[in-house]
Amino acid sequence: MEITSYSNNWSYPTNVRVGAGRIRELAKCCGQLGMKAPLLITDPGLAALPIVEQALQVCREAGLEIGLFSAIKGNPTGGNVADGIAALKAGNHDGVIAFGGGSAIDAAKAVALVGRQNCSLWEARNPATIDASLMLPVVAVPTTAGTGSEVGNASVITDEENHAKRIIFHPKMTPAIVILDPELTLGLPAKLTAATGMDALAHNLEAFLAPTFHPMAEGIALEGMRLVKEYLPRAVRNGNDIDARLQMLVASSMGATAFQRGLGAIHAVSHSIGALYDSHHGLLNAIVMPYVMQANRSVIEPEMARAARYLGLPHADFNGMLDWVLDLRAELGLPHTLAEIGVDDSKAELIGEMSIKDVTARTNARQLTAAEYQQLFLNALTGKL
Repeated sequence: MEITSYSNNWSYPTNVRVGAGRIRELAKCCGQLGMKAPLLITDPGLAALPIVEQALQVCREAGLEIGLFSAIKGNPTGGNVADGIAALKAGNHDGVIAFGGGSAIDAAKAVALVGRQNCSLWEARNPATIDASLMLPVVAVPTTAGTGSEVGNASVITDEENHAKRIIFHPKMTPAIVILDPELTLGLPAKLTAATGMDALAHNLEAFLAPTFHPMAEGIALEGMRLVKEYLPRAVRNGNDIDARLQMLVASSMGATAFQRGLGAIHAVSHSIGALYDSHHGLLNAIVMPYVMQANRSVIEPEMARAARYLGLPHADFNGMLDWVLDLRAELGLPHTLAEIGVDDSKAELIGEMSIKDVTARTNARQLTAAEYQQLFLNALTGKL
């Protein structure tokens, strides 16, 4: 199956190749984009696994002079991107294969964006500084089903010096070709499958609730939530369920497509905590999700009722959606509080201040104050719903 999707300004097509075994088309995809010496960027854990060697071998057999860079943290940093650019230049690479979870794909997209420019990564936060003719082509190959970064035109990179997550955006940053091969996700442990799957849910849920007008994204978000409801528990129960793995890859890509409509406080708080505590983004989204729903309750009850009806929940109202999220999280074995993953209250005020400044806060269902974000964080820390 092949799908052509579009970035948020509906101008730059991305070819999405869906199905088991499609990784064998990687070299062909690189060739279609004019790559002769791509750099495969991934994380250290994946670099040691057979799926990366398989990808490298496919490219070598096709005569590509492929390189490998894998020094990417779970929350990629500006330093990781700088090191990737150095590897890109040292190998004289002419394109990038973004291979892995959201962290590796975000870092790879940033390398491709900035690698040949005359500006720094942080200067590239202003798209006007980018010469689009110097951007390198990207083939994205996700190995987790959560972030949807493979169909997004932005990267989230940690600014270590300032302890903050920065969003690097450019309208042509979306990878030109995406390979959604569920076989590459079969080895993902149950806990990571659950956490990344809840990230996909967070994207679809917040996109659905964003107070902006984008009916196509709204519809995509609803269907993305349905796929998570039907297939995430299956993928966690049986990691070899190839159909569930495939449908979760689709739900993940749908979430990232839908959130062109906007995100919200789930991500604003998670970005802040992640920058300070270096915690897994999807897990943070899973934990804070119901607390954000409660914080937004006064303005989202009609939308929650509509979503509950679409999902076929027993109670078609806000409480039905909240109960479903809580039950799903418990079924997946995910924690209920931030305290359970080692977060404390020592930076509560700072998290409130950081969250209100996060770009995703702009499209939360209602505008929260820094004090409200601080209280939301404390609620998630202690389990106060």
